[in-house]
Amino acid sequence: MRFKSLGSGSSGNATLVEASGLLPFRLLVDCGLGIRQLGIRLAKAGLQFDDIDSIFITHEHSDHIGCVQALALGHRIPVWMSRGTYAAMGLPDFDGLLRTATDGKAIDLGGLEVMPFSVPHDAREPLQLSCTNGSAKLGIATDLGHATPHVLAHLQACDALVLESNHDTDLLNGSGYPLFLKRRVGGDFGHLSNAAAADLASALMHSRFKHLVAAHLSAQNNRPDLVRQVLSSALDCNSSDIVVAGASSGTPWLQA
Repeated sequence: MRFKSLGSGSSGNATLVEASGLLPFRLLVDCGLGIRQLGIRLAKAGLQFDDIDSIFITHEHSDHIGCVQALALGHRIPVWMSRGTYAAMGLPDFDGLLRTATDGKAIDLGGLEVMPFSVPHDAREPLQLSCTNGSAKLGIATDLGHATPHVLAHLQACDALVLESNHDTDLLNGSGYPLFLKRRVGGDFGHLSNAAAADLASALMHSRFKHLVAAHLSAQNNRPDLVRQVLSSALDCNSSDIVVAGASSGTPWLQA
């Protein structure tokens, strides 16, 4: 199993997960880009729209839903999301392609099993997820205000992890954001700080762990060097071991 961020940040989020086999299965987690930009980034990954077998939407914020309706309808791709997310999107017409994702209920996609789990975030019914092909496990946890015991339980034994590291607390507090926005971003239903991400990553480390990808960095209130410094210090590894997902560049393909 391998995975690749196509881009991560407030301008748009999308992650590809591919389970290899006789017929590879590809899941697109979030679709927060415009259709043209998504096509460009897929092409750079050696893929096209018809190579996507299923879509999972974590929550209704615009940087995660993007072109999902156009993509799904144009290429007849099933879309998974929670009932709350669908309602918050305004109940768009997916022409029979909509599937309901539920906290703690596994989704069998053939060569890939997805386990959605609820997270604390300021959305209607947000879900994050883990994916496994039976031999490796990938965790994806972006857009959450804090790590609950439920989150920790679902991310145990991951071989790779895409983890939000949204902001540096000092940069956020000293920014030009209005006070209500600072409180939202830094609150229990906002986004993980670098320090909070480091604490969560530390709690999840084990001997088989391969890749930690820092995702959803704030363009205003964070820097890749700060993220690498905080995470590598917490995990006692080299800063170069931390992969940072860029807003426009994403990441290379990584093996889980």
